[in-house]
Amino acid sequence: MDNDVSMQDIAKIAGVSLSTVSRALADSPRVKLETRTRIQQLADEMGYLPNAIARGLATKRTHNLGVVVMDIVDSFIAELVRTIDKTALDHGYSVNLSNCGADPQRELAAIKILRQQRVDGIIVPDPHVANTSLSHLEKIGVPVILINNLNYPYSVGTDNVAAAQQAVNHLLDLGHERIAYIGTNRNRDENFQRWVGYKEALEGRGIAPDSNLVYEGDHNWSRTGWQGVERFLKLPQPPSAVFCYNDLTAIGVIGAVHSAGLSVPNHLSVVGFDNISLAPYLAPPLTTIAQQGNQIAQLAVEMVLNLLDGKKLPANTILPGELVVRGSTAPFGR
Repeated sequence: MDNDVSMQDIAKIAGVSLSTVSRALADSPRVKLETRTRIQQLADEMGYLPNAIARGLATKRTHNLGVVVMDIVDSFIAELVRTIDKTALDHGYSVNLSNCGADPQRELAAIKILRQQRVDGIIVPDPHVANTSLSHLEKIGVPVILINNLNYPYSVGTDNVAAAQQAVNHLLDLGHERIAYIGTNRNRDENFQRWVGYKEALEGRGIAPDSNLVYEGDHNWSRTGWQGVERFLKLPQPPSAVFCYNDLTAIGVIGAVHSAGLSVPNHLSVVGFDNISLAPYLAPPLTTIAQQGNQIAQLAVEMVLNLLDGKKLPANTILPGELVVRGSTAPFGR
């Protein structure tokens, strides 16, 4: 395949003008469908590759999207980024990824670099990045889509309150009443919504939430889960079940339970949130709330492209979560 094939070469073999080739490759309706199809097939056969710089000058787009995350090691974030990258590629875009860490200065530097790279739009899958850098994102001058953060004009995510209610109602249906919540002080809005769902589910069954059964840690999810369980086991009346901010927190919970010589779910039922790819393979397999991660990521890319095309969009797109029951939950007193 010759990557030096030009539009002039295609025009010569097709027996048409250079402008006709240019319009056909841009899928312009000014060229008859039959001619367009023939020229596009010929370009594929000859191995023609468009000049990205020239195309950018013509369209005023770089066909690059920026993605900013705090920690690409976070399993759910990594899965979102993978789908964002695939969806962008399907639409002829590439992705510039910035992993900025838990450092506000690095976040600002990452956003500045993306502006210098003239990305056409930015997607922020990590709510923490958006919380600390929201004012700068608003001034960036290109479409910005947030995931699981409803404080911005355009976002897509999960109904955290309703999903958390599903998780806690599942535990309540199993006969549990002393149900703990382990959250985070990092993604405050998302954490608050999941806590609200937890609280409302308990109150809906006539159970007053107990502040001693709520623990919030930092961005180290698994360590937070471990520390939360250590604290709960010291209570005069430990919980019989725990709902976790995310699956990585639940992994820490399971580890701490086993370390204490106890077992899940016999001594503590555990529910996570996210349904990461590892969840079915834990011991025991994790009951969790599945976010529609692929759909969320695809919608985020499509929202950016629609905004670039001048289309009007609804401010927020909220998708339901789904309870996935596995072996980490069991009836109370089993």
